[in-house]
Amino acid sequence: MSLDGYFEGLNRDITWHNVDGEFNAFAVAMLNSVDLLLFGRVTYELMARFWPSPEALRDDPVTAERMNNLPKIVFSRTLERAVWNNTRLMKHHMEEEIMKLKKLPGGNMALLGSGEIMTQLAERGLLDEYWILVNPVALGNGKPMFKGLKERLHLRLLKTRAFRNGNVLLQYQPAGKETGNGKNDTP
Repeated sequence: MSLDGYFEGLNRDITWHNVDGEFNAFAVAMLNSVDLLLFGRVTYELMARFWPSPEALRDDPVTAERMNNLPKIVFSRTLERAVWNNTRLMKHHMEEEIMKLKKLPGGNMALLGSGEIMTQLAERGLLDEYWILVNPVALGNGKPMFKGLKERLHLRLLKTRAFRNGNVLLQYQPAGKETGNGKNDTP
């Protein structure tokens, strides 16, 4: 997100995302630590267009391999079908599905982008962790990360990581929530 709290600029602009080799290594490590990716429709459509593309496969083959092969769920009432490899479409009962998934043995889930879905899950207490990557840019306008949040969300800082390019990763946990061994955390 930007310093002023936007995760995308006007017209879904994300060209300001500060990506370099160090960040790519972090992204691969994060993807290697999850067993399932979760998306809302808009983020899903952007990712499904980019990661299977020749450009992504050429420029970032390791991340592309993980993104294309990891199991994925897209939550959407309007999407007719999910065509990206290993993707399941969920049209209804998002909260119930997340609760079921959290009870299964196995690794972590990651919700990427998908601000509206994140807000809905945060309000229901279904997110175990928030990993927020702050980019050293102020946009002045765009889509806020927690748009539509109805109640204050209290978080406890777990870790920070400064990247050489100026990005800072902030890792939070909802106040009062302990995740134990980290299983089924949803950044």
